[in-house]
Amino acid sequence: MTTNRVAAVDCGTNSIRLLVADVAVSADGTPGGLTELDRRMEIVRLGQGVDRTGRLAPEALERTFAACRRYAEVLAEFGVPPERTRFVATSASRDAENRDEFVRGVLDILGVEPEVITGDQEADLSFTGATEGLAPGTFPPPYLVVDIGGGSTEFVLGSERVEAARSVDVGCVRLTERHLTPGGARTEIPTAEQIAAIRADVHAALDQVAQTVPLERPHTLVGLAGTVTTLGGIALELDAYDSARIHHSRLPLAQVRELTSRLLSATHDERAAIPVMHPGRVDVISAGALVLLTLMERIGAEEVVVSEHDILDGIAHSCAAGRS
Repeated sequence: MTTNRVAAVDCGTNSIRLLVADVAVSADGTPGGLTELDRRMEIVRLGQGVDRTGRLAPEALERTFAACRRYAEVLAEFGVPPERTRFVATSASRDAENRDEFVRGVLDILGVEPEVITGDQEADLSFTGATEGLAPGTFPPPYLVVDIGGGSTEFVLGSERVEAARSVDVGCVRLTERHLTPGGARTEIPTAEQIAAIRADVHAALDQVAQTVPLERPHTLVGLAGTVTTLGGIALELDAYDSARIHHSRLPLAQVRELTSRLLSATHDERAAIPVMHPGRVDVISAGALVLLTLMERIGAEEVVVSEHDILDGIAHSCAAGRS
């Protein structure tokens, strides 16, 4: 076994995240255990307005580039060279007409060209990261891994490997901009009609997913990304965000329903006052919770397992093994 120090960057619609880790690699190139050295996240809203304009906004690009400059300092501190860094860009940059501007900016700052990956690639990396530490005796396969992002949500079914996957455009930022900010003005508390419209979009997306992914098959539902982990922190009544306690916690359907109702009926300031709530999630958490709740009700899931390990961990493993 050798150890490779790698860096993984996941740039999505709402956030940009960094993981620096030492990954054990066997003689045949198979990655093993991962030792986390640094994990951080910034809300940059790269996908601001993309659903409406088809372009990345200048101010969104500058927020993202500023975060990249800070990440460059972290990579230098840990001695991670560009050839051991993998930068993956997902939904917002896939959709944007001016994504080349984004690619050039990241390359200039980090020396790494961002890979604008497909939904299928995103799903595969998320599945790898989320399921590596799941003990089958405690969490029986097959798994349905659901990664609720800002612009899209990935659904991945599998046991030891991916068997079926689908990415659909129902993320928390996209749904918020589409239904909760009419004319650009933020809705303080969503109306019944707005909630119904979001649910209708999610059901339509699940109709698409069901064409590829047999949603009746999974024994364990695993939820990834900020919406689900924040709900996990709220359910645990944490005074501050604690990833160790949130990781592999379980949220019963009744609790997801209660939390979603609470968030939908809360004002902006009331949501912002929740101790584990990141400021960048305050306005989009309600739509994300509706995605999770609608899915669980649709497939009859009794609970969701919350995972702090996700696409970042999958990217780190792929980087250590030298494969995409």
